[in-house]
Amino acid sequence: MAAQKINEAHEHIAKAEKCLKTSLTKWKPDYDSAASEYAKAAVAFKNAKQFEQAKDAYLKEAEYHTENKALFHAAKALEQAGMMLKDMKKMNEAIQYIEKASMMYVENGTPDTAAMALDRAGKLIEPMNVEKAVDLYQKAASVFENEDRLRQAAELLGKASRLLVRLRRLDEAATSIQKEKNMYKEIENYPTCFKKTIAQVLVHLHRSDFVAADKCVRESYSIPGFSGSEDCIALEQLLQGYDEQDEDQVYRVCNSPLLKYMDNDYAKLAVTLKVPGGGKKKKSPTAPQGGTGGAQPAEEDDDYEGGLC
Repeated sequence: MAAQKINEAHEHIAKAEKCLKTSLTKWKPDYDSAASEYAKAAVAFKNAKQFEQAKDAYLKEAEYHTENKALFHAAKALEQAGMMLKDMKKMNEAIQYIEKASMMYVENGTPDTAAMALDRAGKLIEPMNVEKAVDLYQKAASVFENEDRLRQAAELLGKASRLLVRLRRLDEAATSIQKEKNMYKEIENYPTCFKKTIAQVLVHLHRSDFVAADKCVRESYSIPGFSGSEDCIALEQLLQGYDEQDEDQVYRVCNSPLLKYMDNDYAKLAVTLKVPGGGKKKKSPTAPQGGTGGAQPAEEDDDYEGGLC
C-alpha cells in the first residue's frame, strides 16, 4: 500500500514538472497545474507516512501558488508543511512555517485565518515551550484586535495571561489581564470583568503591591453589577485580611470555591498567597504543630521568591 502511494506521488511530481516546462507554443509555465500536482503528491506521501517528502511537496506547492499570486493557497500549503514537521516531532521548525503562513494570510486579506493558525501553533508548542506559546497567543490576539474582534482577542490574551502567571512573569501578567478586562468591558461582558479583577488582585498581591490590588477593586466599582457581587465581597475581605495581616481571613477567602475553582494557574496563586510578615494566626488549619504564627513551609516560600514583604 505504502509503495503504491509513493509511486503515485512520483507520478504527480512528474506531471508537475511537465506543467512547468515551456516550449515554442507554451511560453509560460503552468504554475496553477504544477501546484495542484504537488498538492496531490504531498497527500500521497503523507498517506504513505513519508512525512519528509510530503513536507517538500507542500513547500513546492506553496512556491508555485506564490508564483501564481495565489497567496491564500500558498499559505495553506505552508501550514500543511508545518504539520508534516509536527508529525516528524520537529516542533520548532513546524511553528516557523505556520507563522510564515499566518503572515501570508494577513497579506492576502484573511486575518481571521491568520489568527486561528497562530492559535493552533500556540496549542502545539505549549507543552514544550510555554514562552513561545505566549508569543503566539499574543500575536493572534493582536491580529483579532486589529480587526475589532475583541471577544476573540480577549480569549487569546487570556491564554497568554495564564501562561505568564505560570512563568512567574507577574508584571507582564498584570498588564495582560488589564488589557483583557478592558476588552471585556468594551463588549459589555461584565461578569467576566469581575473574574479578571480577582485574577488581577491575586497577581498584584503576589507582586507585594497592595496599592495596585486595591486600585483594581476600586476601579471595578464603576463596572455595572460589580458592587455588592460575591466577587466584590470576596475581594474586599481578601484585601482587608491582607492589609490587617489576618492570615485566617486570607486563608478563608483564598480557599473558598470562588477562588479555588478558577483557572488552575490563578487557583494556585490563591492557595499559595501569604500575608506580609507571616500574619496573625488564630486556629488556621495550615498552622504547623508547635510552630510560631509566622513560620511557613519553606517549599511554599520558594514558589514566589522575592514576592513577599
